[in-house]
Amino acid sequence: MLRLENIAKSFYARHEVFDAVSDVSIDVYENEFLTILGPGQCGKSVLLNIIAGLEKPTKGTVDFPASSDTTMGFVFQKTAVFPWKTVMENVELGLQIKGTNKKERREKAQYLIELVGLKGFENAYPYQLSGGMKQRVGIARAYCVNPDILLMDEPFGALDAQTRTQLQTELLETWEREKKTCFFITHDVEEAIILAQRVIIMSARPGRIKDIVDINIPYPRTQETKLTPEFNELKNHIWSQVYQEYLAVRK
Repeated sequence: MLRLENIAKSFYARHEVFDAVSDVSIDVYENEFLTILGPGQCGKSVLLNIIAGLEKPTKGTVDFPASSDTTMGFVFQKTAVFPWKTVMENVELGLQIKGTNKKERREKAQYLIELVGLKGFENAYPYQLSGGMKQRVGIARAYCVNPDILLMDEPFGALDAQTRTQLQTELLETWEREKKTCFFITHDVEEAIILAQRVIIMSARPGRIKDIVDINIPYPRTQETKLTPEFNELKNHIWSQVYQEYLAVRK
């Protein structure tokens, strides 16, 4: 589906070279759910931006299947909805830009609005929505263009625990129905495990892949999954590695 090969990214700031990521290589499979963990400033968001084409790598390549044009949807850490547009207008925006006729884009948007639990709010404006509801709008909008790859940069990081848990459940249900390839950045080890098929652990800056952990817990996963011995064994294993990198940042 997608191959990252020897990706490196450097910036020039404050009269010196700043290395964000270095020598990152990974094969990503079709319909796979990947989560990325690591300490602050280890290049997680930079890596996502490179995949999205928002930034060019200093070295290395991002290879997509030669036989098709790969489309992407992006869900940002902060809610990125247009305040002057309704929920429906926000969700259908990508299809509108593509020139999809009104009837088709409205049907697709309505399906996704209902899928993320916002039925009845089609005509609401962002100021009338909670933070969690705005994030659902962002998720629905990203799905609406039928992307091959969904990129999510800590989309639940600023939400309260209850809303975050609810959106994790809804995201998994949506992914199991739609089967997109997902990259999901998080700082939360439990969130990384509950969502992913594989967890990528990044090292302290410059970010490198320290480990890739297979999550062999069957779907569907619920909050009760977090109480199982298998989950806690994975949590301890992953957290010990992440914590080592946090300590490295503090030195």
